[in-house]
Amino acid sequence: MNVKLVLEYDGTDFHGWQFQPGLRTVQGVIEERLGKMLGEPVRLIGAGRTDAGVHALGQVAHFHTGSRLSPDVIQRGLNALLPPDVAVLRSETVLDAFHARFDARSRCYRYRISRRRRAVGRAYAWSVSYSLDVEAMQRAAQAFPGRQSFASFCNVASERSGYICHVTACSWSAHDEDLFFEVASDRFLRGMVRTMVGTLLEVGRGKMSVEAVQDALRAQDRRASRLTAPAHGLCLVRVDYDKDEP
Repeated sequence: MNVKLVLEYDGTDFHGWQFQPGLRTVQGVIEERLGKMLGEPVRLIGAGRTDAGVHALGQVAHFHTGSRLSPDVIQRGLNALLPPDVAVLRSETVLDAFHARFDARSRCYRYRISRRRRAVGRAYAWSVSYSLDVEAMQRAAQAFPGRQSFASFCNVASERSGYICHVTACSWSAHDEDLFFEVASDRFLRGMVRTMVGTLLEVGRGKMSVEAVQDALRAQDRRASRLTAPAHGLCLVRVDYDKDEP
């Protein structure tokens, strides 16, 4: 059967999602525990490959198994075996053809910025001490929605699938002393959201004009964008599928 999992994890002590020999990764830890529980090798496919230090509230993954254990039993058993920084929120059987990555219609990420020094919650927000023009940041962010190349906002020299992404929503919001940047797209490039946030903060600090963000997009050159925000403020909030998806 094909089993779909919805996962939550704290990325602080992980070297990202994707399995890497000799390193602690989310995929590696879950596959190892699943293999022990089911008594067979397991290949877990995630909807998004979060980078080292990035968190998730709604990562989606799937795996095929010959086990006859019910999804509820798999969820309870896996949660009993997993370390405290990973949790299985939901488990269900889906059609054999379901693919967590290729069937995903949209991914939504949220970046959190704290406008004060934090002791509690510092692992989940980037604390900044300088003042920010949030209105200018919001105007600059409107350059991102649409289908276009994000080569200037990618941390790797080449992407096998190209640099075109379709950003469907992008906005800033404020809550007490925190700012939240939320963005949804059909796909994301390596470091894309963090570079978007860092660049928009340069606008908020007055070190970059609102118009310069659009210019950076057109340049299709990583040197045209600015600061890359640290990983710990970023979280994969959810992965969306078509409504009729099993």
